[in-house]
Amino acid sequence: SRAAVVEVFAGPAGVRYFANAVTEIFVAEGAGLDHYKIQVEGDQAFHIAAVQAVQDRASILNSHNVSLGAALARNDIDSLLDAEGAECNLNGLFLASGSQHVDNHTLLDHASPNCSSRELYKGILGGAASAVFNGKIVVRKDAQKTNAIQSNKNMLLSSAATINTKPQLEIFADDVRCTHGATVGQLDREALFYLQSRGIAHRRARNLLIEAFAGELLEKMRWQPLAEALASMLALRLAQEEELK
Repeated sequence: SRAAVVEVFAGPAGVRYFANAVTEIFVAEGAGLDHYKIQVEGDQAFHIAAVQAVQDRASILNSHNVSLGAALARNDIDSLLDAEGAECNLNGLFLASGSQHVDNHTLLDHASPNCSSRELYKGILGGAASAVFNGKIVVRKDAQKTNAIQSNKNMLLSSAATINTKPQLEIFADDVRCTHGATVGQLDREALFYLQSRGIAHRRARNLLIEAFAGELLEKMRWQPLAEALASMLALRLAQEEELK
């Protein structure tokens, strides 16, 4: 069996409130789940959420975590690959500006052999925004033939924006293929100049590069209407936000 579940967390602007959510996922043998968590809370909201998953033999979990709102947001996403042949894909995108803060903490626990995981999180930070990415992959002693890849890529749009990133590997097996990495950078000035030399205004050229950076994650979403809606939402915010610079 296969299913898709979309969770959307939203609220009004200018109102201070607290959202606390827990999602439990159990993917049975041979089943597949696409889980979408979209957070577009109000600008004064506090959002704390946890996703806990357990995967059976030959199951597939695709997690898509998008954080665009809230004054402070934290996402804890853990998956236990508890039987042989399980596969987990964690995809995340976060955008913050002004004084926003976003935390993403992930754990992929490889408890059985012949399991695979892929993780890609991307952050876009402007103004005086800050963020944390802490991604951990654990490979237990009996989890031989594990194949795990983790990557965190971040774009800083201002000198005041900060990101603290810590990809981690804890490997107790000896026959595995695991990689991890993190990058922090700014807009490519040569690419920006190239677009401007073709008659595209600086602000529009900047937004095109940011949208392309985020587009890799939106393309991973199977449900196209949601991906298109998020792309439109991102473009609208980039067009309106003076702090993303």
